[in-house]
Amino acid sequence: MRIFVAGASGVIGRRLVPLLVAQGHSVVGMTRSDERAEQLREGGAEPVVVDVFDAEALRRAVTAAQPDVVVHELTDLPQNLDPRRAKEAYARNDRIRREGTSNLVAAAVASGAKRIVAQSIAFVYEPEGDAVKDEDAPIWDDAPEPFTDSIAAVRQLEDMVVKADGIDGLALRYGFFYGPGTAYAADGSLAEMVRRRRFPVLGKGAGVFSYIHIDDAASATVAAVERGPSGIYNVVDDDPAPMRDWLPVYAEALGAKPPRRLPAWIGRIAAGKFTAAMATQLRGASNEKAKRELGWQPSHASWREGFKEALG
Repeated sequence: MRIFVAGASGVIGRRLVPLLVAQGHSVVGMTRSDERAEQLREGGAEPVVVDVFDAEALRRAVTAAQPDVVVHELTDLPQNLDPRRAKEAYARNDRIRREGTSNLVAAAVASGAKRIVAQSIAFVYEPEGDAVKDEDAPIWDDAPEPFTDSIAAVRQLEDMVVKADGIDGLALRYGFFYGPGTAYAADGSLAEMVRRRRFPVLGKGAGVFSYIHIDDAASATVAAVERGPSGIYNVVDDDPAPMRDWLPVYAEALGAKPPRRLPAWIGRIAAGKFTAAMATQLRGASNEKAKRELGWQPSHASWREGFKEALG
């Protein structure tokens, strides 16, 4: 098949494109950078340089590619996201989800593509009831700022993709990425915070996190490109876990000292209400639907071994 990948030079795009090429697909990779375009060419993809916010140029590029499938992996978040200054960064990313997705879906439909697969997030579930949620669970619409608008933007992205006219649409709710090129990598921003003991367990550390190795996220995306009905899918590993469990294991894998433990109210003051809510209330996600409908299995079944392998 011919696959048009928007965001082909991003963290997941860099892992996804080689997998698609290895599967025998013909890949057109979209980027905003001439330098990254050359890297895509070296990786076996046909590069195209275009801005997702230029709707007309985007439509021309996608139509010229004549894709069977369009993949949306576009994001706009800084490498080092400071939770206290996240509002501006989230706003840029939310614009991608709203305006960028609208432009890309319209271009996909105009091109005659049969399918669109888009990046979403699994840490969106309302923090009530069960610790682990499936795709039908209520969304956290009243999440603390600055994430309230982001939740609304996620809803819009998913609606545009799943309800695209005459095209199969799959929204993949990825868990927290770890592995090469992510904040959890040995040279990543979160790793540095943990080494400096600036990433504590807040309160009881009851917030449940669902992780996914970046390579498993890419393999799930390949599966969604090739098969599965329209809909929303959690793409996470088999082991959702509270912060009090995973953070000490991650620190140990880094060779760092154990994380500090602080009252939740200190976290709300130091890092904001949203960060504190994530640490104490977040719900995890179930991957059963993705396994069943996409025929996919994560090769890193748990972060418990995955952290050690990724950082070893």
